[in-house]
Amino acid sequence: MTLTIAITSDFICPWCLVAETRLNQAIAQLNSAVEIEYLWFPFELNPQMPAAGMDRKAYRTGKFGSWEYSQGLDAKTVQATQADGINFRYDLMSVTPNTLKAHRLTWFAGNQGKATEMTVRILNAYFTEGRNIGNVETLATLAAEIGIDAAQVKAFLESEAGIQEVKDLEQQAIAQGIHGVPAIRIGREIISGAQSVEVFLAALQQAVNELAKA
Repeated sequence: MTLTIAITSDFICPWCLVAETRLNQAIAQLNSAVEIEYLWFPFELNPQMPAAGMDRKAYRTGKFGSWEYSQGLDAKTVQATQADGINFRYDLMSVTPNTLKAHRLTWFAGNQGKATEMTVRILNAYFTEGRNIGNVETLATLAAEIGIDAAQVKAFLESEAGIQEVKDLEQQAIAQGIHGVPAIRIGREIISGAQSVEVFLAALQQAVNELAKA
């Protein structure tokens, strides 16, 4: 019995990492031998971001009115997720990246059965290590860490390959009514945002029950 979970996310959204973490905790508590299959859909919160990204302090100051207010938002994220075991390192971030290359890499990794591994590695590289995930060299290094050839990744990302496929997947998510992230489809239910482990567990159990009846 296989349960398919479709996750729409963006790599600059901290709540996408939080949601993925809590979902995994819920799956670990699931009292069922069900197999989990993940489908990842890309979403760009900043599609107009320059390809090289922007200085994070300058970008966030412009977006939120002041750097102090931006730092306050970061602190609230850290405070709200203390129980999740994620070591957010906003202090290490210098660039707000364009995430198209990261989404293309996830699509590329998906063709090798490694979309989930790649997604989790990129999210953690950005939020817990402050890495520039819009940079080709950085992404190639991260791919190599999960067993994907770095030279192939560089050649792929330096081409136009995968761009249209990612854009098509983005449109597919929007056509399904998704306009923000994270959005997680479990069975017939779409859960928006980084909900609690208990909310995810209830949705998982309901979906498993429906699968068993089918």
